Amino acid sequence: MGDCVFCKISDGKIPREKVYEDEYFFSVPDANPQIKGHTLIISKKHYETILDLPKKLEGDLLNAIKETFEKLKKKFNSDGFNIIQNNFKSAGQIVGHLHFHILPRNTDDDYKILIKKR
Repeated sequence: MGDCVFCKISDGKIPREKVYEDEYFFSVPDANPQIKGHTLIISKKHYETILDLPKKLEGDLLNAIKETFEKLKKKFNSDGFNIIQNNFKSAGQIVGHLHFHILPRNTDDDYKILIKKR
């Protein structure tokens, strides 16, 4: 997609350090991290939301998440992680390209993820 920042990273037009990469996905440190090690897992092909991801890539996506966390676990000595994924603007998706946030966690990091009750 023309002005999609994640497509430009995928195509090499915007160079970024990659934490993980395979045929269908790659992961990069978040440009505006919420916590130390905050990393994005991004599809190489442009899919707007998870609803657009072909079923045949679901296993590859899960593997990319696992492999990315294993690398972050070693680098940041993490003992847990959160996966956050937003779909469409109303749910907080800022870049309209499928991506997941991985937040490496430690027991004493004091970072809170709040889910607001209605």
